[in-house]
Amino acid sequence: MKSMTTLRPVAKLLKLTLFCTAAISTSIIAPSALSILPSVDVATANAAQEQKTKRVPALREKVYSQLARAQKLADDGDVKAGLEALDTINERSSSMNSYEIAMMHNFYGFIYYNENDLPKAIASFEKVVAEEGIPESLRVSTTFSLAQLAMANSDYKKVISFLDKWDDINTKPITESYYLLRAQTYYQLKDYNKGLEYISKVIKLSDDEGKTPKENWLVLQRAMHYSLNQTDKVVAVLERMVKLYNKPEYWIQLSGMYGETGQEKQQLAVIEAAYQQGFLTSKSDLRQLAQVYLYNGLAYKAGVVMSKAIEAGIAERTAKNYAFVAEAMIQAKEDDKSIAYFVKAADLSVNGKYDQRLAEVYVNTEQYEEAADAARKALDKGSLDFESNAFVALGMAQYNLQNFDASILAFEQAEKHKKSQRLAQQWIKYVKREKVHAETLRTALL
Repeated sequence: MKSMTTLRPVAKLLKLTLFCTAAISTSIIAPSALSILPSVDVATANAAQEQKTKRVPALREKVYSQLARAQKLADDGDVKAGLEALDTINERSSSMNSYEIAMMHNFYGFIYYNENDLPKAIASFEKVVAEEGIPESLRVSTTFSLAQLAMANSDYKKVISFLDKWDDINTKPITESYYLLRAQTYYQLKDYNKGLEYISKVIKLSDDEGKTPKENWLVLQRAMHYSLNQTDKVVAVLERMVKLYNKPEYWIQLSGMYGETGQEKQQLAVIEAAYQQGFLTSKSDLRQLAQVYLYNGLAYKAGVVMSKAIEAGIAERTAKNYAFVAEAMIQAKEDDKSIAYFVKAADLSVNGKYDQRLAEVYVNTEQYEEAADAARKALDKGSLDFESNAFVALGMAQYNLQNFDASILAFEQAEKHKKSQRLAQQWIKYVKREKVHAETLRTALL
């Protein structure tokens, strides 16, 4: 009888790497799809020679040649013919021994797998392990492969079922692949505590051996801590990821988590370090940096960052973005520098709120003609949150231009608003006194 070791194409088919295709959360902390499944080696070529506690039937020459023919047809691209050849063999299965039947289903399984028909592949491999007369090594490896196939098919409860069966029959040391498959499956089942138990084992094994844990392991660990709202542990994992992998997204995520956990100084240090390394390139990243600067009292830096982002075309030339720069400059006590940005914001806005802010800045910088024009434009556009402020700015501008009647008129409009009523009344009295004083002085000079 020919040795099964001559079935080399089969061995090639049986050595497959399955990838987890299930969708995983893409939030700022959630991991991408993980290729954590190990190489699946359920090759049975040498398994036939394994005789443990029970005798394994032989694969007869006649059956072997028929299986080899079916496989060759499939390998040559005629999958239909390959399956038909297997169906012919299956019709005579009553004359076959248990091992031969298992091998036939094994061939079915890998043809279906190569055709990406996972349900049929799983059903076929389940028939393999259902046979009594097979080597235990084949039963163990096929059971683990079934768990991997179930994962690829997003049947997570079945993954756990197959792994439990594998636990019952496996006698060899457990590898990281097992722990990873368990961790990934429990993550998909939202049993994050169990998932953490297994992913933490893998990482600890790596640490104990002085190795660097794989990036995807930490991604998964971080995601489960985040799902359990264990923010301090998320921070710890991200700190490690920054040191080990130095990727932009981990710096940005760590900065965000520092902010979420109230560690503002660390947040500023991390996001500024990321900026200096050139890691912040998107508008959202740069806006986050600007906001962190603003929160930490570094308003001028906030304005400069946003201004550069606009000039570089990273951030849009919108009224909102220009206004952000302008307000940052105001906070930095750089009123003169804010004006150009308020002008651009006002030009792009259909309502008058930025014209109103511009009027206020013009008053503060003693540019009264411009202040009066901006205030009138704000009132003309309308849709103001605080219309009274526009009247107050107009009144102050007109007063400084010695237009006392226009100033009083503006303050009388402001007086109608409860928010500015008292201030307007004070200004009306003051402007009226100044008007009388000016008229008296003018008469005296005549």
